[in-house]
Amino acid sequence: MSIDDTERVVRTIAETAIENEKYFGDLDSVVGDGDFGYSLARGFEKLLQGWDDLDRSSPGAFLKRTGMVIASRIGGTSGPLWGTAFLRAGAAAANGADVVAMLRAATEGIKARGQSDVGDKTLLDALVPLTDALSSALAAGKSPDEAIRAAASAAREAAEATIGMVAKRGRAAYTGERSRGSVDAGAMAVAVIAERISETWKQGAAS
Repeated sequence: MSIDDTERVVRTIAETAIENEKYFGDLDSVVGDGDFGYSLARGFEKLLQGWDDLDRSSPGAFLKRTGMVIASRIGGTSGPLWGTAFLRAGAAAANGADVVAMLRAATEGIKARGQSDVGDKTLLDALVPLTDALSSALAAGKSPDEAIRAAASAAREAAEATIGMVAKRGRAAYTGERSRGSVDAGAMAVAVIAERISETWKQGAAS
């Protein structure tokens, strides 16, 4: 991605997290401590407050700086996980990786930092299908707009599927079987953000 594309995506993520603070918090409060939406919103607010001062020398530098801000400003377990995702994506971008490889790097970072994997009822349950769908669509020759739309659709379907899972990580894991029957807040956040990115990407392409 170009630096302009990178900025647009990151800003969309930030604005979506802030706008959905209550929704994400309500989802988290079902079996968690309910602070996910608040923590995410406060962290991304800090990012936007210092937006003009972020390093724009390259997409990788921009993502790494974003990751540092997020890791230090988002409370709870979300800060280290989301911060690591941006840092790993930035490092991959600095080495010339494409978007799919950047997402794969972010995923591996989250797995290592959270000691979690697909099936544990976390954001990974939406992020991995999103990445797989994006990769498949691009490999099939789809346009960026079509590929992003496919990725967002896959993320939504996967997030909804966490309803049937039992949480194995985070505070929700302490509730055991009671965590079954509700969507994972982190996975749904990934889906909502992906859908918003798809919308803004389409608008940008049309302008």
